[in-house]
This record gives sequence, C-alpha cells and structure tokens, in this order.
Amino acid sequence: MIGAGLRHARLLSIALALCLLPASCGYHTGGKAARLPADLHTIYVPGIVNASQTHRVGATFTAAVIRELRERTNYRIITADDGTADATLSGTVTNVYIAPLTFDSATGRVSTSMVAVSLNARLTAKDGKVLWSNPSFQYREQYQESTNPSSFFEEEGPAVQRMATDFSKSLVADILEAF
Repeated sequence: MIGAGLRHARLLSIALALCLLPASCGYHTGGKAARLPADLHTIYVPGIVNASQTHRVGATFTAAVIRELRERTNYRIITADDGTADATLSGTVTNVYIAPLTFDSATGRVSTSMVAVSLNARLTAKDGKVLWSNPSFQYREQYQESTNPSSFFEEEGPAVQRMATDFSKSLVADILEAF
C-alpha cells in the first residue's frame, strides 16, 4: 500500500506541476496591452528607404504598412509631413535575400524559393522619444515557382507583393503588442 500511495503522490505532484506550467512560462494572449502612449493619434509614415538591390521594394512595403495601419488601428495615418503627426514610423530595408530551396528533378529549375527581408525600423514621437525600435526586424517567406515552361512567369514580383502584405501584418503587430 505504501508504494501505491507514493505513486499517487508523484502523479499528483506531476499533474500540479503541469497545471502551473502555463502560468509560469509567461504565456499571455496578444492584443491586450499596448506600448504606445494614449495621446498618440496621428502617425506619419514616410516612404521606407530601400538600401537593398531589389527594385521598388521600399514603395511596395510602404504601401502595405500604411494599408495595415489603416485597417488595424484607429490612428490617423498620413504620408505627407504636415506637422500634425504625433509620431513618425521610419524604416530602411537593409537586405532582401532570395535563395532557391528546392529544384524540379525533371527540369532542374527552381521550384521553391525563400525570400528574407531585413528592416531597420523606428517609431519616434514628436518630441524625439523612441516609442518602438527594431534595428533588425526580419521576415521570411517561402514561395512556389512555376515549373511548367509554357506557363512560366516571373514569380518574384507577386511574391514580393504577397510578402509585403504579410510583412506589414507582422511589423504592425510587433509595434502594437507588448511582447
């Protein structure tokens, strides 16, 4: 009987530890706490600077970030510095890296590629105080290339557009949520 009692006590302590684990690991739901000040109402978003070798990535990402901010927040987003902004969201694309991941064994062509983008971004208040900053914000996406030569089209442009949309969601979430 002593062995059964000891086994029962061990099982009970393991169950208790498993119940307490979510409370101790820092888990919490997103979207509850905002880091941004309550008096922030207008954000100026100038064009994201493109320091990479990829054509028009700055303009594509700027449009996606503005669209995401307008859809997800109640902030007034402006694209011209008229002096009314409470903060400025600035960024520089420092690197865009495209690498083949898989190849079609029949044709030898690339079938899947990985795109990685690095951004140096900062949200600065009117008084110069940095509200949020990430000098090496990273985003990666994998995409399929057409393997049929008769229907092949350059996938890089549509992939950058899709990536800009997902990238902007990730960036805006990082700015708004307190993690």
